[in-house]
Amino acid sequence: MNVLQPLPHTDVLEPTSFIDPGQADARLSARPSTPVEGEQRVAMPIAAGTLDDISAADVGNLLSAYAEGTLDTVAVLDALTSSIATTRAGGEAVLRFVPGAAEAAKESAARWASGTHRPLEGIPFGVKDIIDVAGTEVTSGSHFTGHRIAPADAHVVARLRAAGAIPFAMTATSEFACGGPHNPRYGAVTNPWDVKRWTGGSSTGSGAALAARLMPLALGTDTGGSIRVPSCWCGTTGLKPTREKVSREGVAALSWTLDHIGPMARSAQDIACVLPFMTATPDRQLAKDCAALFGDFDISGLRIGVPTGWFTDNADQAVLTNWKSALEMLENLGCLLVDLPPIDVRPYHEAGWVVLQSELAALHADRADRADLMDPGMLGRLRKGMAFGAKDYARALQERVTAQETFLSAMENVDLMITPGIGGEAGSLETLTVDVNGTSMSFQDLISRNTMIFDFTGFPALMLPTGLGRAALPTGMQIVGRPHAEALCLRVGAAFQAVTAHHCLVPPGAASD
Repeated sequence: MNVLQPLPHTDVLEPTSFIDPGQADARLSARPSTPVEGEQRVAMPIAAGTLDDISAADVGNLLSAYAEGTLDTVAVLDALTSSIATTRAGGEAVLRFVPGAAEAAKESAARWASGTHRPLEGIPFGVKDIIDVAGTEVTSGSHFTGHRIAPADAHVVARLRAAGAIPFAMTATSEFACGGPHNPRYGAVTNPWDVKRWTGGSSTGSGAALAARLMPLALGTDTGGSIRVPSCWCGTTGLKPTREKVSREGVAALSWTLDHIGPMARSAQDIACVLPFMTATPDRQLAKDCAALFGDFDISGLRIGVPTGWFTDNADQAVLTNWKSALEMLENLGCLLVDLPPIDVRPYHEAGWVVLQSELAALHADRADRADLMDPGMLGRLRKGMAFGAKDYARALQERVTAQETFLSAMENVDLMITPGIGGEAGSLETLTVDVNGTSMSFQDLISRNTMIFDFTGFPALMLPTGLGRAALPTGMQIVGRPHAEALCLRVGAAFQAVTAHHCLVPPGAASD
């Protein structure tokens, strides 16, 4: 049985109408409800916004401020583009602006004024530079692509546009979402928390731009951890959905059996707000479940699986301390913590890398003789992939089903599992190492250790911050569900963020450096 078969979708309508905001629960006064496809949407009021609030405003704040008329879409876009153009973080994280964004903002302002606004009307979002945006240069962070102009929107971009969101900035990526920190075409994206550290990759620009408060929402991709690593190291929130939940159409492939597309934002609630408008096909149940978490933070009775071994062995003590504190907080909220049986993750992790590098080689082997143009990290992975044989690749693919069955069995008596995030705080750009309890570990050995397995199995995984570590840099935890359990992951994330402020921490000098 294929555990990742898409759920059926029938008789689904897009949201078309709104009702007045006065019905908000007081606990949620700073958030709008997520619109349910085919049903009405409740807009939650927030305090009146000013232009000074724009960098701090997230998706929910903006929608409520637009509804109240305290902010308009043109002013928001102008403020964000100005911050990008005048800050170090903006110069590194954003490669170029999307043509037509200003006109789209004017259209959104008119729609708000006329009462014809769509569910995500006027929300600006960044797009990783491997995802097509019509009429925009999309380069995959490589010299090989020249100045390619995308002929049409990727499916996910088209879906968000149809809901009223505005793609306005192309964000940096490592080369073909596979290279190292020092991109040969555009340079490194430094971490807004410490410019000597990396943001994590490969969704480098999306993670940095969110942390620096240059945009409220961005798209990333994840093949070995590329949404979750920068989310962890930048102190933001990112979701890798179930594989194929979001269409890969119009997205440059790295590994066609591992690639995922997902949202990166500042909170689980913001992700819940946009996810129903990103899926490959409209999903009524997902929309209802995401909307429900805005009215109810109760997670009492949920059984949370707590792993050991692979996920905790190579982790800094500060990472583990913050993870354990987060688990205790969830326990205080009524969750039951359950120790998971040991899982031998190593063979699945290694199989995932065989698949990734083999498929990378299938796509890019003809470029291997132009090493002078290629990122060294990508070149190394490409050469490893070229050395694998058909038997290696086939055996690695066979391991996927075993891995899925193993994790489903381990999670049989729990609702979710929660692992530490990345094993150390953001790594050094100079040494390409991460400090773990005083020992320097290479990026390759650590970064994907807790993330690759869920690309390989295709299970949904949400990364969110748990506080600061010994170097005063963000740490994170990863909430993992069974296939298609995105809303449950988000529900627990939102409940945790409702009683903590880790996701509200801002890097020193964000949006003003």
